[in-house]
Amino acid sequence: MEKITLFDKTFVPYISNARINEAIDKVAARMNEDFKDSKDIPILLCVLNGSIMFTAELMKRLRFQCQLVSIKLSSYDGTQTTGEVSTTMDFTAPVKGRRVIIIEDIVDTGNTIVELKKLLKDKGADDSYVCTLILKEESYKKDEKLDYVGISIENRFIVGFGLDYNEIGRNLPDIWILDPES
Repeated sequence: MEKITLFDKTFVPYISNARINEAIDKVAARMNEDFKDSKDIPILLCVLNGSIMFTAELMKRLRFQCQLVSIKLSSYDGTQTTGEVSTTMDFTAPVKGRRVIIIEDIVDTGNTIVELKKLLKDKGADDSYVCTLILKEESYKKDEKLDYVGISIENRFIVGFGLDYNEIGRNLPDIWILDPES
């Protein structure tokens, strides 16, 4: 079996780029249907750094006008979530009075989503939606609705397609899982 090593961890293939693209196609089709008659221009909120690849691929498929805004949050240390969400870069444009579609690479505990929804409300956004490429279903226990989910997975540590291990591995076109044998 093919393996890669990032720092001190070994990973094996988990989700192919083809499957990722199929999931993005389905999410984009649903969003295009939901936003096709929009009179306003919704914001796509790219949560940096992990969501860059997903946001870029999703935007190519969207058929409605949208504005790209970014924010950078942090909640991971190595392979573990810290449970604390901190803002390391604020919104790159105002969100007041706007509909915002949060674009996440992965949702697990949901702490980031809860914090983002609170920030958007505090900054005066009219409404917000959540779109994630990956959902760790068994880890997600929050009440916030996830409007668009690409792929649901078990609670395992993954890298690739924007997801990282200590800031590396984001550039991998496929998603890799921590090798259970290592």
